[in-house]
Amino acid sequence: MNLDGAQSLGSLVDYQAGSIVSRQIVKDQGGSATAFAFDSGQGLSEHTTPHEALIQVIDGTARVEIAGVAHAVGAGEIIHLPAGVPHAVQAEERFQMLLVMIRTDG
Repeated sequence: MNLDGAQSLGSLVDYQAGSIVSRQIVKDQGGSATAFAFDSGQGLSEHTTPHEALIQVIDGTARVEIAGVAHAVGAGEIIHLPAGVPHAVQAEERFQMLLVMIRTDG
């Protein structure tokens, strides 16, 4: 995907009632960046990934569980998701985030 010029993070994905919408912005061997918009009450169930990741909250609030510990996050905040550690995301209200996955060789 090629973004022409600067864009507001909040404009990359639109909310849809009862849904989670995502848009991959960048992907290569080093990692990826994906924008998400969650309607209130929507979430991603607990899962793990083999890669480090960062969530940057763009709008709204959510609960991010990492290894069973809940963290409240809101607009302007960032949270680290360690590789191989179970995590989940639950929108407390409409919520947008940028997920950055970082792939490493070991």
